[in-house]
Amino acid sequence: MSKVIFARKSLLLGVAFGALFCAGAAAAQDAPAAAAPEAASSDGLEDIVVTAERRSENLQKVPLSVGVVGGEDLRAFQGGGEDILALAGRVPGLYAETTTGRIFPRFYIRGLGNIDFYLGASQPVSIIQDDVVLEHVVLKSNPVYDVSQVEVLRGPQGSLFGRNTTAGIIKFDTIRPSNEFSARASASYGSYNTVTFDGGIGGPIAGDVLSLRISALYQHRDDWVDNTYKGPSADGTVSPKKNAMGGFNEKDIRAQLLYTPDSAFSLLLSGHKRDYDGTSTIFHRAALTKGSNDISAEPRDRIALDEAQNNPQAYKTSGGQLKMNYDFGPVALTSITAVEGAHGYSRGDTDGGAATNFPVNGVANGYGESQGNLRTLTQFTQELRLASDGDGKFKWQIGGMYFDQRDTTEFYQRGYFLLPNQPAYNPNNFVRLHNINTSWAVFGQASYEILPSLTITAGVRQTNDTKSTRLLKASLTAAGADNYGGRRYVRLSDDKLSWDLSALYEVSPELSLYARAARGFRGPTIQGRSAVFGSDFSTANSETILSFEGGFKSSLFNNTLRLNATAFTYTVNDIQLNGNDSDGNGVLFNADKAKAYGLEADLDWRPIRNLTLTAGLSLLHSEIKDKRVFAQACSLNGVLVCTVQDPIVSRDPVTKKTTPGITYYGPQTTYFAQIDGNPLPNAPKYTVDMTARYDLPISDSGKVFIATDWNLQGYTNLVLYKTKEFYAKGNFEGGLKVGYSGGHGDWEIAAFARNITNQKNLKGVIENYMAAVFNEPRIIGVSFSGKLH
Repeated sequence: MSKVIFARKSLLLGVAFGALFCAGAAAAQDAPAAAAPEAASSDGLEDIVVTAERRSENLQKVPLSVGVVGGEDLRAFQGGGEDILALAGRVPGLYAETTTGRIFPRFYIRGLGNIDFYLGASQPVSIIQDDVVLEHVVLKSNPVYDVSQVEVLRGPQGSLFGRNTTAGIIKFDTIRPSNEFSARASASYGSYNTVTFDGGIGGPIAGDVLSLRISALYQHRDDWVDNTYKGPSADGTVSPKKNAMGGFNEKDIRAQLLYTPDSAFSLLLSGHKRDYDGTSTIFHRAALTKGSNDISAEPRDRIALDEAQNNPQAYKTSGGQLKMNYDFGPVALTSITAVEGAHGYSRGDTDGGAATNFPVNGVANGYGESQGNLRTLTQFTQELRLASDGDGKFKWQIGGMYFDQRDTTEFYQRGYFLLPNQPAYNPNNFVRLHNINTSWAVFGQASYEILPSLTITAGVRQTNDTKSTRLLKASLTAAGADNYGGRRYVRLSDDKLSWDLSALYEVSPELSLYARAARGFRGPTIQGRSAVFGSDFSTANSETILSFEGGFKSSLFNNTLRLNATAFTYTVNDIQLNGNDSDGNGVLFNADKAKAYGLEADLDWRPIRNLTLTAGLSLLHSEIKDKRVFAQACSLNGVLVCTVQDPIVSRDPVTKKTTPGITYYGPQTTYFAQIDGNPLPNAPKYTVDMTARYDLPISDSGKVFIATDWNLQGYTNLVLYKTKEFYAKGNFEGGLKVGYSGGHGDWEIAAFARNITNQKNLKGVIENYMAAVFNEPRIIGVSFSGKLH
């Protein structure tokens, strides 16, 4: 039935797009001849230039699905202190969430992502900042500021960007130094003493030879969540406190130096630094009740936590890049050398409340405090690329890349679930791990205009990816003894060939059609955190994806309407999945495959002077296909605490045998749900985003404006198995901004509201504790922005 409903929606959408296109084509034929998009009138839409294929091109001429968010738009979304997760719901097909605060975002494109919270987790969405891949999850949280543009490349990007891009890429390009002076800044103040400053200033410092740009970000929010716990705590450190958590301090700076001694050579040297402290994710225990998905009764601004000292976290990151380019005339050589580093910690009350307040099966349970320390992290990357220069019919590029990442990570875990005859809590378990990930690749891509209106592009990449994890130290008893019996060293390696093939056909200057096929892969991965519970490392082999997509890109009505749409389907073989065991620990495994199909569309429209509308839509149907795979379900003290809607088996803790149905074998009974046919986790069935802005000129240089933005999220399963509790449906958020823009757009003052309805959305869960994670609260404030040039 779901396939039928989805097919009907897709058909209706296709009919709507077809009708709209036909109407636009008819209007274009009846209207006077219009200029090409590059020469649009002042009332038309501006062209969008992207670098999705490592060269500057008009978005409408790129044969793949790309979503774009401008720097000013991103800053408006982040005006209330939001971090990189503000992108969620702003681009069709892109979703993002976290259960580890502002230092561990998890991204999903077309339903593909990774729900693992392990510090060494591998993700199928790659983050590229200023041409440098950021692989580690902490590096992916690096704030984006003084940004020029964000590009979301949907679908596998195997040939140019390599492994771990089976879902796609999010590409951030900051404002670079130039030989002309420019400065910009935006600042805001809002609820909970939320302060944001994002700015940059730059220009020449030695004629046309040397230029500099300095960029900075500052964000602050006061603590605003009360800890109401009264009673004995697990570690004796927590007491009731008003405004105990929820705040943060974010301080970032970046410097870029551009050296251009002549027209052929350029050298860009940049460095950045981050200093962050704040609150890890707050888990609201028992916010969900068995049989219900209703979270309305749980307050967002107070919680009773009996440990973890109000969930602190703090991280510092830094890095640098050297990019050199030499134009030989017919070809250009580019070298990009980069190094990144990070260290920090995150601590949390992972059971989300006091053990004595939530008995299960008549027994108090909990004391689930954990801490992850990233003692050291270093990432080194080197890329060398040779590309053709010019606008001829034949374009090509070849290159190679080397990647090396090493980290030392520690995990502490206070206590397991309280079982009969156990002490009040177990002391900290502790493990220290050393992880190494190296990768090398050679790649090439070529495109040829075989007809005046038809261009074929093909690319290929050979990649080796190697990972290893070594247990350096373990303490698993009260006396500090090392009782770990699992593997102490695991090494996995794989070589894969990735490729893509696309065709772009220009029907007219206003309409292009394209089709694309691509194969990508995600390298093998290791989950070492399980050692903190005395369990063996879990691993997953490489996954591969084969994707097909086709769509159109159009600029209609004298370039006042831009409508792009893509239909896609893909199959992921040996898909890497992550579930949780009874200790709440992530467990890696491969399922046979996952299949999905869907549609995404982007619209920009200027129907009348001074009114700009945008809209985005994504539709998705995904399925896990493997009848042999089961995921551990929501058990605690031998009790199934949620309502599982999949076939289930029970496991006897003594004999290790399983029986169909729910059978209680004692407080250590575990239950497993069959996940065959279920949707991928955190893969919304649909998303809708909309923005509108109207400008009312009141002088030659100034105007009053009102702008709003909204996003809506359809049914989203939050875990691998289906339940009556662990899903989101109908999540939405809206924003509003009203202000005055003066100086021909050089400055702006406004009042704004983010999450204007104060909607409380379910964003994540801790299954065995029925704990909920919520979105950000409403922020109301004022903002100012300006620029000099």
